[in-house]
Amino acid sequence: MARRRRSPRGRRIGAPSKAAVELGGRPLIAWPVAAALAAGLETVIVAKRSTPLPNAGVPVWHEPDEPTHPLMGVVAALERAGRPVLAIPCDMPHLPPALLARLAAGPEAAVAGAPFPARFEPSALPALRAAAAAGASVRATLAALAPAVVTVDDPRVVASINTPADLAAAAAR
Repeated sequence: MARRRRSPRGRRIGAPSKAAVELGGRPLIAWPVAAALAAGLETVIVAKRSTPLPNAGVPVWHEPDEPTHPLMGVVAALERAGRPVLAIPCDMPHLPPALLARLAAGPEAAVAGAPFPARFEPSALPALRAAAAAGASVRATLAALAPAVVTVDDPRVVASINTPADLAAAAAR
């Protein structure tokens, strides 16, 4: 399940929506969506209603406007799906489909990056809701859930794009 972070994150990259930033002639969000689809995963985008999104060819689920916390997309996805979800940020263009398929297969909560992509179980909902309401750190919240860690051979595949320099480096790959 591709997940879109809230729009204020786009400020560091100089755009109102990180998802719409171009990389290789496509919106940034198109890359993880394509990887999730190639992995055979049911793929949706979870975002606030106010987030400008390019058409990525998959359904969009809306998360609540408040609280504004990165985990709210995961909470909304778990509530709507009613089963485990794989949360993939829009800013990871080099995710291999095989890694996403491995994470999605479970059988338990797992994380491959720091802190995403990650597989979340519905049993984590109370902790995720509490963390979002309290404004808790995503990394600390995930650490408390103690997910299995899936190692990656090349850490660049789970690198996020947060700045124009990150975008230039991703384009060079």
